[in-house]
Amino acid sequence: MDIEQFRKAGYQAIDRICNYYYSLEEKSVVSKVEPGYLRQHIPLEPPEKGGRFSSHRGRLPEIHTSRFDPLATPIILCLFSNGMHFRRDARRFVRLKYLQPWVQSSPACTELEAIVMDWAANLLGLTPAFMNASGVGGGVIQTTASDSVLVTVVAARARHQREHPDVKIQSWTCVWRACSCHDVDLDDQLSLRGEALRNALEEDARIGRHPFILIATVGSTSSGAVDNIPEIREVAKDYPSLWVHIDAAWAGSALSCPENRGVLHLQDFNAFADSVCTNFHKWGLVNFDCSALWVRNRKNLTEALDITPTYLRTKHGDAGTVIDYRNWHLSLGRRFRSLKLWFVLRGFGVEGFRKYIRRCIELNNLFAQQVETSEHLQLVTKPSLALTVFRLVPKPESPDQPKFSLGSLNELNRIFFGRLSARDNIMLTQTSLNGIFCVRLAVGAARTTEEHVRQAYDIVNKEAKVALESWEQTANTNGVTIVA
Repeated sequence: MDIEQFRKAGYQAIDRICNYYYSLEEKSVVSKVEPGYLRQHIPLEPPEKGGRFSSHRGRLPEIHTSRFDPLATPIILCLFSNGMHFRRDARRFVRLKYLQPWVQSSPACTELEAIVMDWAANLLGLTPAFMNASGVGGGVIQTTASDSVLVTVVAARARHQREHPDVKIQSWTCVWRACSCHDVDLDDQLSLRGEALRNALEEDARIGRHPFILIATVGSTSSGAVDNIPEIREVAKDYPSLWVHIDAAWAGSALSCPENRGVLHLQDFNAFADSVCTNFHKWGLVNFDCSALWVRNRKNLTEALDITPTYLRTKHGDAGTVIDYRNWHLSLGRRFRSLKLWFVLRGFGVEGFRKYIRRCIELNNLFAQQVETSEHLQLVTKPSLALTVFRLVPKPESPDQPKFSLGSLNELNRIFFGRLSARDNIMLTQTSLNGIFCVRLAVGAARTTEEHVRQAYDIVNKEAKVALESWEQTANTNGVTIVA
């Protein structure tokens, strides 16, 4: 779908909203649906091929590319959905064929989210144990990965207290120690290894601490690092009370392509992880915010977060026949985020989503290859999917010249990054890995082309040369030593 088609699709979406308002007085104030009604009308797996925008009477728009995700937003806003739970009473609702959202609360919000989260789990290759259809595990949309982590920490803490009532948990310090007190090395691509984890856990035991959650990273935002999940799995066998959360906030979308699943250890964390999250708003074609969280046992969430005052009780909730998503996250109300994800998955299909991910990786590899052939640029870590981390390192004047000091190279790269940041035609970010100041390039936009990547490299190369000249002149003028 091109831009003009998008314009027409936008007109049609606004027309549907206006028609809805005109027909409000004709609508019933009480819904007639029962739990599970939406599963009778929507496939339980994502489509292989994407659909086109349709103006068919009674249907919601079906979009084709990620820039059309905003079409979902005005529809969400016009529905006034406050998706606390599945509830049949409301003031007004809209019939858009199969979707029937409410003002107070929304069965459609709940039903569609349960289906779409199973679609997303299927797309990424997660085991059925994480799907809502299992009746045991399930998926829920949070705002960000930070919320996903916080929710799992709360659930893990509550589970640990239930299983070990005699253990006094000291705030969050044990969580931080369990997931952060370890050494990572650039030689291991900044990956947490099993031995380091075991040493940290044994040290905790010696001093009387009781770690209850490990947050393992699969594709860190900073460097694309992937923790050694197979080794972590072996250690976790000896610590059954340790909740293992897989944070795949950025790289999780790459699991949609089967060829990436081995690198990201899908089979291993499918077998033992308690929870998994990925942000579709980071690298999944959905606009902010849309963090997908799956848990192996939904009761661990609901037992920790369940708040059901009298005015929120419902027949279906009391019977346990529906999902009350208000008990799956920290807030009571929630936006109709699943509509955005549904638009994207329905519009792209599995085939189109995978094509987008593969294209991003291909373009990043092109940039990384150019960096490797550069005279002065250097990769700090191996390219990770759609991310390249690099820095500027001057070429030695002679083979026996001493290496440049880390401090001087960091100073040079701050000058380099400062020049890049001052430009209005490129956007890169900075990071620090084991004390090394680095520059990051990430490919993620659906409309990025090979020409854009080549232009980006030309800009980076040009600014690298200018920064290097400025640095050397300053060092010579001030008599600064720039080698170790």
